[in-house]
Parts: sequence; C-alpha cells; structure tokens
Amino acid sequence: MKTIVFLTGCFVHHSCWDKWKAYFEKAGYQCIVPPWPHKSEQPATLRARQPDPAIGSIRLADLKNYFSDIISRLPEKPILIGHSFGGLLVQLMLQRDIAAAGVAIHSVPPAGVLTLSPAFFRSTWGPLGFFTPVSKTFLMSFPQWQFSFTNGLPLKEQQATYDQLVIPESKHVSRDALGKEGKIDFSKPHVPLLFVAGEKDQIMPASLNHTNFKKYGKSEGVLEYKLFPGKTHSVLGQSGWQENAAYIHGWLKENV
Repeated sequence: MKTIVFLTGCFVHHSCWDKWKAYFEKAGYQCIVPPWPHKSEQPATLRARQPDPAIGSIRLADLKNYFSDIISRLPEKPILIGHSFGGLLVQLMLQRDIAAAGVAIHSVPPAGVLTLSPAFFRSTWGPLGFFTPVSKTFLMSFPQWQFSFTNGLPLKEQQATYDQLVIPESKHVSRDALGKEGKIDFSKPHVPLLFVAGEKDQIMPASLNHTNFKKYGKSEGVLEYKLFPGKTHSVLGQSGWQENAAYIHGWLKENV
C-alpha cells in the first residue's frame, strides 16, 4: 500500500482535503493530512482568535522541518500532494529526497519565479502584508476570497467555502518564500513531479505554474504539466474536482 501525505496551503484549514482523502483511500492508499502547527482547531475557532500570535510566529524554515519530520517517520517514502503553498512545500520536500513522487496543484512558485499578472499582485499584496506589522496574522476578507479563490463561482458556494475553510495566516511564511528558504535547485534530479494548473486561477495563474514547470526542464526525472479549463484556485472543492483527482490517480499509477 502506498502512502499519500496531503500538504495544505495558506489561508485555509486542512479539512479542504476531506473529499480527496476519501477518494484516494477508496483507491487503496493510506492518506495522511497533517495540520500546520497551531492550526488543528476548527476554522471558526481559529478566526475568532484573529490576530493569532501563535500562527503569526510560523516561519518557513520551521514549517519545512516540521513536515520533513512527519514524512521521515513514515515506513516508506510517501507520495506528496500539495495545493497552493502546499505545492511549494512539495517541491521543497522533494529537494530533501524524502518522497516517492510529488504533485503540485496550483502551486506557489519558488523564490525567483515570477509573473506580471495584475491579478497575482492584487491577490498576494494583502497576504504579504507590506507596510503592516509582520507578526500580526492576515485573515482573508470575503471579497478577497471571492477574487483570489472562488472567482466566478456561485455566491452561495463562495460564502459556504469561506465559512468552512478560511483561517488566519502567518505573514512570515509568505515573505520567507520570497527569500533563501523558498529557493529550489532546479538542476537537481527529482522523483516524478506533476504540476496541475487551473485556467481561471487568479492568485496562482496557470502561466506562473507553467513557468515553474519549465524551470525543471533540464533536470533528470519524470516531469509533467496539466492544465484544467475552468478551474479556480478553489479547485479542491470546486464542482468537478473528481476530474482532477482521477487524472492525478492515473498519473500516479503510471509513474510511481
């Protein structure tokens, strides 16, 4: 039996993986969804603590070591599947050679990989929190959620997912990803790595994911990029998420 570790991104609760966990467990995988440090409680509870000093103290270096420790304790090298910042964590974990394969869904890019998309800058300016106290957590507003995660989806779905998932986030983590802690050695050989992008994603545009993918072009290892039409950044729960999960499942069966 293969093991999958799901890595959650910023701004959202790890319960965003509930449907995916059930899907892959039904397919015969053992699935683990570790919460980030200080984020294990329910979203409403975490939102009520805004600003949250504990979450605000999270740094990327600590986060990398935290997930490395969880992964390294497993009896086999797992498959890593990450969304958004979790996609960057997948790439950073592969650099440590502790996984059998990686899937980066609508991934945050490593340091130095950029886009000129206006929607990207509009979506990331608030989370980075420049000219605001870096130790104070960022809580995405509902209008920001509508623009960055659920653009074009029905209002009822936008509100429901906001209530179910959104939590405070560390500005340190987002800023750390821009520096040395977020760097990738793209020339290093890697295990099979799949990039999944969404046509309608505004915070992590498909073009940015493709640029990230192309950076690995001269490295040794299985590498693939897949674009899904109509998908927003809220892809994990958006109508038709099963299409994404099925594609990833097929890719894993073929390449791992």
